[in-house]
Formats: sequence, structure tokens, C-alpha cells
Amino acid sequence: MKKLLMLSASIAMLSGAAYADTINATVNGLVCSFCATGIEKTFKAQAAVESVKVDLDHQLVSVKTKPDQNLDDATVTKLLTDSGYTVTDIKRQK
Repeated sequence: MKKLLMLSASIAMLSGAAYADTINATVNGLVCSFCATGIEKTFKAQAAVESVKVDLDHQLVSVKTKPDQNLDDATVTKLLTDSGYTVTDIKRQK
């Protein structure tokens, strides 16, 4: 499984879509401010993260990366699933 995640991360890093300023992840299971606080702390601990916002109403986690920094989809998914949530979609925007 680790090899598969590493391969996925490598492929994502080679594609142009992997380098985005904002990552928007739709997540199931977000229901309270405690959830939001936990996710914010998890992402803020990542060196590549400039800021993170959690929208409970839309079950959306928006992560803004630092200039010339990146978080691949595999890492975003792992951080959220390790926190107890299910990722249903990830979209990137400049």
C-alpha cells in the first residue's frame, strides 16, 4: 500500500495539476467546530500549508499552499482519512 501511495504521489507531482495554490477537498463527516479545529491543526502542521479553512455547511476543506510548495492528492487524502473523514472529491485552483 505504501508503494502505491508513493507511486501515486510521484505521478501527481510530475503532472502540472499537482502544483496549485488552493486545494479544495469535499469531505464527509464534518459536523462540528471540533472537527474543523482538528483539521486546521493537522494541515497547519504541514510545511507547505499557508492557510486552511473548513466550511462545515458545505463539508469543504480549503488549503492554500505556500508559493512554490505543494501537497499532492495522496497526502491530502491521507491527512483527512487519518483524521477520521472520507474524502469524496479534490479540486485544485490557481
